[in-house]
Amino acid sequence: MISFPNAKINLGLHVVERRSDGYHNLESLFYPVELCDILEVIPGERFGFQSTGLTIEGPEEENLVVRAWRLLQKRFDLPPVRIHLHKVIPIGAGLGGGSSDGAFMLKMANDLFMLGMTEAKLEEMAAALGADCPFFIGNRAALATGTGNILQPVDLDLSGYKIVIVKPPLAVSTGMAYKVVTPRRPDHTVAEVVTRPVEEWKELLVNDFEEHVFAMFPEIGTIREELCRLGAVYASMSGSGSSVYGLFREIPSCLADKFPGDYFVFPRL
Repeated sequence: MISFPNAKINLGLHVVERRSDGYHNLESLFYPVELCDILEVIPGERFGFQSTGLTIEGPEEENLVVRAWRLLQKRFDLPPVRIHLHKVIPIGAGLGGGSSDGAFMLKMANDLFMLGMTEAKLEEMAAALGADCPFFIGNRAALATGTGNILQPVDLDLSGYKIVIVKPPLAVSTGMAYKVVTPRRPDHTVAEVVTRPVEEWKELLVNDFEEHVFAMFPEIGTIREELCRLGAVYASMSGSGSSVYGLFREIPSCLADKFPGDYFVFPRL
């Protein structure tokens, strides 16, 4: 069985408060995009995991795909499998690629072995892997609150726009980004702003991480400025970075000259 775990972008991101458990409550709108990894699961004589494409740092057992499989093994009597992950979604980019891989592993096993788990049950298991993993179970536009695990579907359609994602050659540590951000209640909530026309988002839809991340990595802020200069109706950093996206009515012809080899466009040209 093969699936294509996709990325997401954050439309606005407010870090509302620091919790007593050390985590943070936030508000953001998660929106799925077509940038995908490839995940294959086949029966095997013993468990095996292989990763190709972009290099994934760290031990195999810490990969969210493997963690998802181990979580399933604790609840179900499953036969051994061989897993192949081909990594395309940039790492350390604020696009949720690892979370998507883990969530899709749960969904694939549910289908492959006819485990009968409901979407709600899959979301519960996904939450044990990471705060934004549950989003990729339903995989539709949703307002995320809590640590990102409380999801409310939102009727938002950006199909009239081209989404340009630019990934600079650097990664931003999510842990570091949370250490420097100052929690605060926003003047305009994400839920309120996204009901307005996209043309009004530029002054109202804010990512709280941008101020500090742009100070530490000015090149990320420069990308957002350049996307706006090229005609993006709205542009923002996704998550805690480092990727930046822009919403365009039409793709500028000079895009390849400005960001050679560093950008993705969806729907694909």
